[in-house]
Amino acid sequence: MKKILLILLPLALLFCQCKQKEGAGTTGAAQFISQNTMDSVMIKLNKQYGETAKVRMEKGVKQIAALWTKEDGSDKDFESFSLQYFIGDPKKLDVLFNRLNNNYESLFGHFNIISLELKRGMHLDIGEMLDIDQIFAAYEPGSHFADDFFNNKLAFITALNFPSYSLAEKESLGPQWTRKDWAYARMGDLFTSRVPAAVNVKVSEALTTADNYISNYNIFVGNLVDDQMKAHFPKDMKLISHWNLRDELKANYNKGEEGLLKQKMIYQVMLHIIHQDIPDSVINNPAFQWNPFTNKMYKDGKEIKPTPEPDTRYQYLLGNFNALKAVDPYTPIYPTYILRAFDAGMEIPEDQVQKLFTDLCSSPQVKQVGALISKRLGRPLQPFDIWYDGFKARSSMNMDLLDKTTRAKYPNTQAFEADIPNILIKLGFKPDKAKEIASHITVDPARGSGHAWGAQMKGDKAHLRTRIGKDGMDYKGYNIAIHELGHNVEQTISLYFVDNYMMQGVPNTAATEAFAFTFQKRDLELLGIKETDPNKEALLALDNFWASYEIMGVSLVDMQVWKWLYENPSATKDQLKKTVVKSAIEVWNQYYAPVFGIKDSPILAIYSHMIDNPLYLSNYPVGHLIDFQLDQFLKGKNFADEALRIYSAGRLIPQLWMKNAVGSEISIRPLLNATDQALKIIK
Repeated sequence: MKKILLILLPLALLFCQCKQKEGAGTTGAAQFISQNTMDSVMIKLNKQYGETAKVRMEKGVKQIAALWTKEDGSDKDFESFSLQYFIGDPKKLDVLFNRLNNNYESLFGHFNIISLELKRGMHLDIGEMLDIDQIFAAYEPGSHFADDFFNNKLAFITALNFPSYSLAEKESLGPQWTRKDWAYARMGDLFTSRVPAAVNVKVSEALTTADNYISNYNIFVGNLVDDQMKAHFPKDMKLISHWNLRDELKANYNKGEEGLLKQKMIYQVMLHIIHQDIPDSVINNPAFQWNPFTNKMYKDGKEIKPTPEPDTRYQYLLGNFNALKAVDPYTPIYPTYILRAFDAGMEIPEDQVQKLFTDLCSSPQVKQVGALISKRLGRPLQPFDIWYDGFKARSSMNMDLLDKTTRAKYPNTQAFEADIPNILIKLGFKPDKAKEIASHITVDPARGSGHAWGAQMKGDKAHLRTRIGKDGMDYKGYNIAIHELGHNVEQTISLYFVDNYMMQGVPNTAATEAFAFTFQKRDLELLGIKETDPNKEALLALDNFWASYEIMGVSLVDMQVWKWLYENPSATKDQLKKTVVKSAIEVWNQYYAPVFGIKDSPILAIYSHMIDNPLYLSNYPVGHLIDFQLDQFLKGKNFADEALRIYSAGRLIPQLWMKNAVGSEISIRPLLNATDQALKIIK
């Protein structure tokens, strides 16, 4: 369920790198335009247009003054420019907005198409991956966008007439804004910093190389052996880390001692990846056998001395940090990537996000649900039980039969794509609407675990990248594909059914994750398998609670590591590795050891998102919370009708979006209340 960093945010932010508060400058240096010049401009504009445009005019002048450099012209040039291009007439302003709106859609849409095409060799299973594929994938066609538009002054014209608003201002003013006001504000988010193209290119290169590393991190589990040199997994099975490893671990519940042994094997594999003492030769290589319990490697039954992976995992994490930190001087209002990820990207401050997570992880319900899981398993909890899957209906089903069903139904990507209209009809979409939405989605064969990549202009298609084996789509792949389809449907609704392009998309990636979760949990229903358990609602609440608990801990580690990186910007990859492991153990000991009865597990550090999608992880647990509140709201309502209503609202700020969607802000309280009720039912 991996995503490409920032793809689910408006594409303009990828090129500008961030949104900022009012008055963002280009660097930490003194502003070039003098206060006297600004005052002169504002007096003259106020005299010309009066009080009706005063607030917008003052914000716009301040914003472009903070971005203007000596190369853009003198103080006199700035004044002439501002007087010429500021528009006070509301009707003329609408005309300008519509022209800019249409042109930016064309620009960002075509940038997206080019980027998508150039990444085909790296992302798609279309034959041998060449060395040049990664170079093409790292090329960002929009990397010079900001430079070009400041140079030709279109960025200044946009920001002057459509200035930005801080998150606090949006929270205060947003509830009273019209749709037009919101669209104007979102256009104001486009040009609030001047990040040089060379810096943007370095960010793209770092993220792309990390993504390539993760996309090809396969473990041939068919070659894993125990102390008796016995293999336990199918001979040709290979699993990408961490997604497929985790999902295979989930699939082995209720399979007796053999299933438990497989889970323990996978857990040991994960520990070796975290510690980077995994033999380098067993990564994406079927030539060797490997005992993860002893960390011994064999070739044709003979032991070979392994060479450990040289902390590559942490080198890529460090590379992303260095590339993103290089953006900091050009975004003085949000001078760290942490602030850009939360305040500017998620539009929920990090301290609020962290409090949501620590409050749930510290809740008394955690120990109660942990005790229930231990009782259901008939054994003490193990660290890998953070992925306990027994609250889902499929957990008691025959996985081989499910695999047989999905392989027969979806032998290739074409079969899955052809079935999308039927899937949507089963979810309640009217046939014509289902056909319309499906026409905007195409399915591609993925090299990695798969992802959803949305269109950025009307007329283009969203892409569902999914991994399908030579024998067809197994159930785990199908389950992930349904999740990604949820993203694609959201991407289509929030592009094609939103009133204007500047409002297209969702408040943040947590909102699209929530929609993907609502799809994913209906996967059996879509296969025609009825869930007859009378305790279904209680089990769903427990499943959401445990999933939230797991991923919140992972996210806390991610946040803690990034704070440490900023405190230690000259860290080596070895120091970073030790810090990640230390942070994972600290979070585990505080929030998990009291429940599991086992100390010092670093398992929370296994997530691949931490390596190739910096600070993306927090979107998952927030998405779980949104998902649960949406599900509670959707009871007794038509899923499709409500999905169209909620997601066609576009990019409001998250808390306002939630109020409009379900009547309340994002909160852990509904989930905690439902968990209390579920614990009374499920004994």
